[in-house]
Amino acid sequence: MNDDAQLINETLAGHSAAFGRLVLKYQDRLYNTVVHATGNTEDARDVVQEAFVQAFLKLDTFQHSSAFYTWLYRIAFNVAASHRRRRRPTLSVEYARETTGLEPIDEGNGPTENLERNERCQQVRQALGQLSEEHRVVLVLREIDGCCYETIANVLDLPIGTVRSRLHRARLQLREQLKEVLMIDE
Repeated sequence: MNDDAQLINETLAGHSAAFGRLVLKYQDRLYNTVVHATGNTEDARDVVQEAFVQAFLKLDTFQHSSAFYTWLYRIAFNVAASHRRRRRPTLSVEYARETTGLEPIDEGNGPTENLERNERCQQVRQALGQLSEEHRVVLVLREIDGCCYETIANVLDLPIGTVRSRLHRARLQLREQLKEVLMIDE
């Protein structure tokens, strides 16, 4: 029995501290994925918190046919979709960046290098924010979170072929948007 299965069984047996260990294990990874998908740290915090609450409440429905984190990501993306429907859209990606301060500053680089890197990060975030939700989510799960095609298919409840197709289109769209700005060669 793997560690997650043991913690799930302990939680179902009434030991809620075991679920706390699952939260500690997956909260950072889930948050990083959700923040890239939503483009907003405040929304991401709300979504992740609600996803863990729902996972706790529905833990008895987990069937162990997939990894726990795959099931948890699926819940988080459903919560994020519901959250978006309830809230008005974010004013812009730039506004979100300015208000959240997402970009870390590397103290080891000179001011010019930091400025160029920050500018490129902003351009990539802006281009990512212009993708459709279905393309952005697939791209974030694959390129930022490093999920395999099967995991993405399970998380989004899609056939693997659809995941591959959306990922290909997302990469093409992102490349096209960034071609001039970052001077990417064909």
